[in-house]
Amino acid sequence: MCGIVAAFSRRDPVSQATLERATRSLYHRGPDGQRWWISGDGKVGLGHARLSIIDLSTGDQPIASEDGRTRIIVNGEFYGYEAIQRELEARGHRLRTRSDSEIALHLYEDFGLQCVHRLRGEFAIVLWDETRRRLVAVRDRFGIKPLFYAWHQDTIYLASEVKALFAAGVPARWDEESVFHSVSFGAHMTRTLYDGVFQVPPGHFLIATDKHVQVNQYWDFSYPKAETTAPKRSDADYAAEFLHEIEEAVRIRLRADVPVGVYLSGGLDSCAVLGLAARHHPEPICAFTLTFEQAAYDEGPIAKEMAALAGAEFHPIPIGQRLLADNFADAIAQSETLCLNAHGVAKYLLSRAVRDAGYKVVITGEGSDEILGGYAHFRRDMLLYNREGQDPDAIKELLAWLDEHNTVSRGLLLPDGEVGPLESVRRVLGFVPSWIETFSTRAVKLRPLLARGFQERFGPIEGTYGILDDVDVRGQLQGRDALHQSLYLWSKTVMANYILTMLGDRMEMAHSIEGRVPFLDHKLVELIASLPVNQKIRGMTEKYVLREAVRDRITDTVYRRQKHPFLSPPATLNPDDTFNTFVQDTLRGKAFAAVPFFDQKSVIDLLDRLPGMDVGARTANDQLLMHMVSISVLQERFGMAA
Repeated sequence: MCGIVAAFSRRDPVSQATLERATRSLYHRGPDGQRWWISGDGKVGLGHARLSIIDLSTGDQPIASEDGRTRIIVNGEFYGYEAIQRELEARGHRLRTRSDSEIALHLYEDFGLQCVHRLRGEFAIVLWDETRRRLVAVRDRFGIKPLFYAWHQDTIYLASEVKALFAAGVPARWDEESVFHSVSFGAHMTRTLYDGVFQVPPGHFLIATDKHVQVNQYWDFSYPKAETTAPKRSDADYAAEFLHEIEEAVRIRLRADVPVGVYLSGGLDSCAVLGLAARHHPEPICAFTLTFEQAAYDEGPIAKEMAALAGAEFHPIPIGQRLLADNFADAIAQSETLCLNAHGVAKYLLSRAVRDAGYKVVITGEGSDEILGGYAHFRRDMLLYNREGQDPDAIKELLAWLDEHNTVSRGLLLPDGEVGPLESVRRVLGFVPSWIETFSTRAVKLRPLLARGFQERFGPIEGTYGILDDVDVRGQLQGRDALHQSLYLWSKTVMANYILTMLGDRMEMAHSIEGRVPFLDHKLVELIASLPVNQKIRGMTEKYVLREAVRDRITDTVYRRQKHPFLSPPATLNPDDTFNTFVQDTLRGKAFAAVPFFDQKSVIDLLDRLPGMDVGARTANDQLLMHMVSISVLQERFGMAA
């Protein structure tokens, strides 16, 4: 993985100093070399910060086509590239490198933008086509790799991270409506927290010319309609088909010219990845596991048992409250977004430890919960909206059981307290997904903490959920099972903008670690999307088909364990510890007073009341505190203006 920067000016020549400055701001993404190229007319510039994974000796970028009229920069990995290299050479292409990145350049020459359908992996691409005088940017199907853009002084800038756009001169200003949307409902598909800064949505490409800019979609989940009748098959058949695809997705992600490790928790997803990877790795694979002092959050013993079964080398990485406090600001500055829990900071520390151990590549279990219904709110959706033929009293008991056995998810993954206005969602979808209901309860808690003017300006949009304006409701949601609708909307927002950012790319690349996510291999996802909902959730068992497919590759402990979200212990649970002190000092301090979105007096009142709350209430309120501390860090680090 790498860092990429591009500029296309409609007026003045691109400044080489600006291009270099923006590229160097991404040094953490590519410490193995930075290179730049500016077109002969000075109107186009490409910058690349390289992390060497494949073709260590000749894979520098930008890469030019044989005639020099097309150039490409890539952040990511393409799998199965060797076969495509042979195919390209058979058609007469002369490859300048043996890297996987070059295949996208020549596929584009041969197929134009239809080449995206030949690309398998995690990627963000920017390509300059001199013949057509157009800049093309492509983001992978799920948003695993980030790609942002902004217009500034008649120039469009693109980059892997927002900080590179700021380094190029894009003003650092808040987009107040996006901030309100983020703190209340979660992230947006295209907008960011920053005024004038947008992201190329997952599964889309952008085309910029001298006259126009357009963004087009090339891939979507396309869940089957509920009335679609598929041939009846056995659970064993579904499990065998699933196992074939997930094993292939893991196997191809072991290909690298550097050592590959695995991030291991006590969860089904990462344990499945390790169990599968161990069978295709010639030596014992290294498994890196975060451990915490609080037993309710520590998965170290379960992960250690799994590592022993797989014959892996187990490397526990202990994380204490002081480490979270000392590294919170740096991690948030890397993420450029708001956090709900310090789990992202823990991932930041994990990646640092992995880098220090001499690794550049890890395989992770991210994405499984999002496509297989792993979270508690998806099980709640099944209970509420797939009730045909079920006893209402039994449903009621199961809902109570779900709430009782997921206390750490209170207010985070399951509703907690008053729900805000959601009638517009109900009118459009016919129901309210449980995760949207959960976010609404958080927005209600947040409302009294907002600055009066901020609340007055944007409060009326509460409950409208702009995501419904961004997706093809009629084409992708109507007629689909409620669980599939919920999965779809979650994947378009929370997965792409939070999970794959705060728990994925940004925390990994902060320390030059490439994370590979086999559960988001598009061939596997297309299979999963086609499966009946009872292969995803069966009663109270989530990720049913995965659990059955890998049963002989995981421990019995993991097989029988229900989903436990990856969280670090909330700061509010340790009132005398360093992390809580950091949170208190930040929110009572001068830097937070300068944040224009919150009423500090009301926030301090909440802080004063926390000691009298029960554990569940403190856990639910911890999310609000993390939001506010995050935004205070971003305000200070980037010198944000309203």
